[in-house]
Amino acid sequence: MSTSSEQQTRLVLENYIGGKFVACRDHIDSYDPSTGQVYCSVPDSGKDEVNAAVAAAKEAFPDWSSRSPEQRAQVLNNLADLIEANLDEFAQAESKDQGKTLAFARTVDIPRSVHNFRFFASSVLHHTNDSTQMDHMGCLNYTVRCPVGVAGLISPWNLPLYLLTWKIAPAVAAGNTVVAKPSEMTSVTAWMMCKLMQEAGVPPGVINIVFGTGPKAGDTLVGHPDVPLVSFTGSTATAQRITERSAPYCKKLSLELGGKNPALVFADADLDQCVATTVRSSFSNQGEICLCTSRIYVERSIYPEFLEKFVAAARKWKTGAPSDPGSNNGALISKEHLEKVRSFVALARSEGATVHCGEGVDRLELPQRHAAGYFLPATVLTGVADASKVMQEEIFGPIVCVSPFDTEEEAVARGNGVRYGLGAVVWSRDVGRVHRVARRIQAGLVWTNCWLIRDLNLPFGGMKSSGTGREGGRDSYHFFTEVKTICVKH
Repeated sequence: MSTSSEQQTRLVLENYIGGKFVACRDHIDSYDPSTGQVYCSVPDSGKDEVNAAVAAAKEAFPDWSSRSPEQRAQVLNNLADLIEANLDEFAQAESKDQGKTLAFARTVDIPRSVHNFRFFASSVLHHTNDSTQMDHMGCLNYTVRCPVGVAGLISPWNLPLYLLTWKIAPAVAAGNTVVAKPSEMTSVTAWMMCKLMQEAGVPPGVINIVFGTGPKAGDTLVGHPDVPLVSFTGSTATAQRITERSAPYCKKLSLELGGKNPALVFADADLDQCVATTVRSSFSNQGEICLCTSRIYVERSIYPEFLEKFVAAARKWKTGAPSDPGSNNGALISKEHLEKVRSFVALARSEGATVHCGEGVDRLELPQRHAAGYFLPATVLTGVADASKVMQEEIFGPIVCVSPFDTEEEAVARGNGVRYGLGAVVWSRDVGRVHRVARRIQAGLVWTNCWLIRDLNLPFGGMKSSGTGREGGRDSYHFFTEVKTICVKH
């Protein structure tokens, strides 16, 4: 139970609706994952709050959609500048709220959030439309793209402001208004951004932020008849529910879901570069990135050498206090998630797997302040069967399985042997093999000899149970607009 002193210093968030902060009757406790202590109260919004936000967005739509792309872009650039001017404050808040290291928030989360606004502010100015002539009919055909209306946006807890702005920016750049629901576990930076809206020139109702849970606020938002499109990043199970709720209204859906991403390491790979990058791709942000590597298949002739070097590098990947500049990883998002991730390691052990480092092997040395935090070290498993849940299900933590393979055919088949298809990495110096394997891997993004290099102009999204639709410069613009063909007879 919280003391009165703790309650007095607890941060209390409010919804942002129609350009104003609006208090909520009910609240949810939000924890600092690095200490296990409640430090924030988040609105537990329901139908009333969501309905008010949708009404405000609907009212703001006619004016905002009639503004020129240049006018909308200027507002986005203003918001980017203001976030950047307060970068350190945002980074401190993101680290405390999510558990990630302060260094990661400073160098990845907040800079990318700024860039999202600037990128889509520029991108929206450079789209073109199609036209055809039918001289024999005396007709000219051309297309126009129109904003859709009120966009419902639901973002996850792993990269809170980064992925929230990745949705808000293209939606409003295209002329839509939005009602966004961040994760109830990581709401602080979204609330901080709302405090900059007025100064940035965001008209009331254009961007509305409603905090709360998925089953309550999220369900109301995706089932609202005045929200014609929904963009969601999160679990496949939640996406199935969103699809069901949206079906009666034939809503446009963009669903970016889970991953169980393979890395295929061939014998001719640059092993030192491969190990260094694959440690980063496996464990960055506590493994809480949908694109993190979770299955590594290594050609048998180099498997012993790879495993030795990889385990040694994983042991050097320090898990510790988020504020410590020497920490590579911070804490996992919640006690429940920590227990879930640990359960996969326990399952692997019970099935005969070997735990080479990490959970249950290496002791974590943490400052006393963080003794009750949700920390788990980088963990490497071998001897896990392909049919095991550990190999098949998304863990979303710093756990990776390493297995040998004998042929290219086997590597591709095993890489494709899960229900997910988000990302993959291929390590080889053979240019022909790189192209050949990349084409055969069932994944929306395939990196070769690198990881997480992104051109935001190009499509982002997954195959199979990793989602539907794509995000990126042109793809986001197409999702957040409706195309119309106009025929003029002259």
